[in-house]
Amino acid sequence: MSTVQQIFVNLPVKDLDKSKKFFSHLGFKFNPQFTDENAACVIIGENIFAMLLLEKFFKGFTKKQIIDSSKNIEVITALQVNSKKEVDEMVHKALEAGGKKSNDPFDHGWMYGWSFQDPDGHMWEVFYGDITKFKKD
Repeated sequence: MSTVQQIFVNLPVKDLDKSKKFFSHLGFKFNPQFTDENAACVIIGENIFAMLLLEKFFKGFTKKQIIDSSKNIEVITALQVNSKKEVDEMVHKALEAGGKKSNDPFDHGWMYGWSFQDPDGHMWEVFYGDITKFKKD
C-alpha cells in the first residue's frame, strides 16, 4: 500500500463567504491555488486541508444526496492541538464567529477536548492528548 501524502476533507457549504470568514476568525489561512467562487481550501496543517465547496459545486462530485448537517451527521473532523488552553481558545473563537456548541468539554486525564459546529452544522472536535498518560484497561 502506498503512503498518503495529503488529506483533503471536502465539505459542502451554503455560503462560501460566510464560511471563509468563520475559518479566518479561527486563524486559518487559505490556499489561493484552490480557492475561487465555488470553493475555498482551508490550510489546517502542513498536509491537511478542508475544501469548502458550495453545495451545487459539491454535488458535481457525487450522486448521493447532501445531508442536512444541522440535523444529521456523517463525520466528525478532529483536530489535535498542543494544549488544553489551545482547545478552549479555538472553541471560543468558533463560538464568537457564529459557530454553535456541539458537546460539553470532556477530560479523560490523558485527553481533553471540546467540539463545535461550523455555520453549516459540520462538527469539529478540538482535542489535546498526552499519550504518555494513556492507560489501557
